[in-house]
Amino acid sequence: METVSLLIKNAKVFNTYLKKFISGDVSVKDGRFYYIDREQNTPFHAEVVLDAQGKYMIPGLVDIHMHIESSMMTPEPFGNCVAAYGVTTIVSEPHEMANVKGTRGILEMISAAKNAPIDIFYGIPSSVPSTDERLETTGGIIDCNAMKHLLCEEDVVCVGEIMNYRQIIKENNLEITKFLKYLRQEYPGYVIEGHCPSLLNLELAKFLYLGIDGDHTEHTLEEVKQRIENGMFFEIQDKMLKPKVLEYICENQLYEYCGFVTDDTMADVLYEKGQLNYVVQQAIESGFPLEMAIYCATYTSSRRMHLYDRGTIAPGKLADFVLLDSPSVMKPSYVYKNGVQIFNRKDRQEASISYQFPEDFYQSVRMKPVNLQDFRVMADTDKEEVTVRVIEVHPDRTQTTEKLVTMPVRDHMLDWEKSGCLLAMVLERHGKNGNIGYGFITGSCLKEGTVATTYFHDHHNLFVAGDCPMDMLLAVRRLQELQGGFLTVKDGRILAELKLPVCGILSEKGVRDTALGLKAIRESLEELGYRHDNPIMSLGTLGLPVSPALKLTDKGLVDVKRSAIVPLIVE
Repeated sequence: METVSLLIKNAKVFNTYLKKFISGDVSVKDGRFYYIDREQNTPFHAEVVLDAQGKYMIPGLVDIHMHIESSMMTPEPFGNCVAAYGVTTIVSEPHEMANVKGTRGILEMISAAKNAPIDIFYGIPSSVPSTDERLETTGGIIDCNAMKHLLCEEDVVCVGEIMNYRQIIKENNLEITKFLKYLRQEYPGYVIEGHCPSLLNLELAKFLYLGIDGDHTEHTLEEVKQRIENGMFFEIQDKMLKPKVLEYICENQLYEYCGFVTDDTMADVLYEKGQLNYVVQQAIESGFPLEMAIYCATYTSSRRMHLYDRGTIAPGKLADFVLLDSPSVMKPSYVYKNGVQIFNRKDRQEASISYQFPEDFYQSVRMKPVNLQDFRVMADTDKEEVTVRVIEVHPDRTQTTEKLVTMPVRDHMLDWEKSGCLLAMVLERHGKNGNIGYGFITGSCLKEGTVATTYFHDHHNLFVAGDCPMDMLLAVRRLQELQGGFLTVKDGRILAELKLPVCGILSEKGVRDTALGLKAIRESLEELGYRHDNPIMSLGTLGLPVSPALKLTDKGLVDVKRSAIVPLIVE
């Protein structure tokens, strides 16, 4: 009698090629599927036998566009978390870590993933910094030579999202442009991920012509149509589960050209709702056919990344699978990776963390001492009042607008406290130049109190905004003590605090502790008046100089459309 390592009996097995469930027994040998026995009568000697009792067996979920750093967890606890949701393979793009520590940061993220229970692959960050040194100071820079070096890493499978999409389609000397030319010559067909909201017609064609043939961003129906019609792989995250988009895909049978992804999922959402399984669940509930939802969460995404050894239950493929009580409810009973159980709903445990980052990764907030004078905004004018550019926050998007506000001047300083605006500052914290950028925010943001964070896309300098300089000083000094994190302050008292000691952006704790800390920050922001669909993301992108329209970095106010620093005071 032939011996196999694992035998799963009495399962309803998802056949990827027929796109339907078939009853059968499944054997596993040396970590790979061996035989799917539809007759259920082949005798095997199995080291382990699992009676599925009629449960539904699907391939492990595959998320090919996401950022581990968005969870504020390190790779190992993140892997432990998503394994429980049936995710067995991810492709992460670590541009957040790269902005803090450059190539070393990426290599450490790769190393930190080795003990995770799932497969964690990586994309090469292609836009670090997101703009250039004129507009922001980052801790690391990824140039063409660095990209070539990363290309040789075993766990690197693609070029991560190219975010400076309007610059790259023009005549330019960008590092990513040099790298794309190199890939075309030396690695034709290499997977290149894009980020190109709103590009259409000739502009979209120019983008595709460079070999960038995947996109995950939010789009109109016309943008979706043009992408698929022009051969671009369309990655569907939760905010793209729009009825008209899903109808277009289903009516035209476009499943081969789509895959589900998560992009950014924060720890509290991970803990309360899930990860890729939650996106798939929403798609099914929105009318996406069940079998095609599974297909687009496993097989098409695997093929997109040239991971041909997974994404289907078939002989010779990796034995990554999930057992569900119901195929329409994405809550796993069991999850297996390479034929080994990594999750059992009846015996759920949070694993310990084994990886230690280098010492300097825990000492990344390297700033000069700050004092109360640093929170004065000087006005080099003899006028009694001036017009000031202010960042206006909106409740339903991370894009901001510029608002002009009149403020009085007292002793050559802006007297802003009664202006209806909060003072905002970005302090360079990578130990390079000590810059401080000054600005003001208004709109759907804090109405009182102070918030401060080193989790500030993508450069991750220290951001603080508030209505009281004393509280702002307290917040900055506390973040220096913590070596990074997120906190709120009011009336000299810290209201909520999340420590992020790894490069100022990551916690080494598990999902529960990180989620509860982040939830406390979110609730505190809302109590202080922040009104937004996602206040953490809104706040964290107030310094992202590739997202319209007016943003703040350590270099000052950035007019995103013009890609230029503009003065705080309008002459």
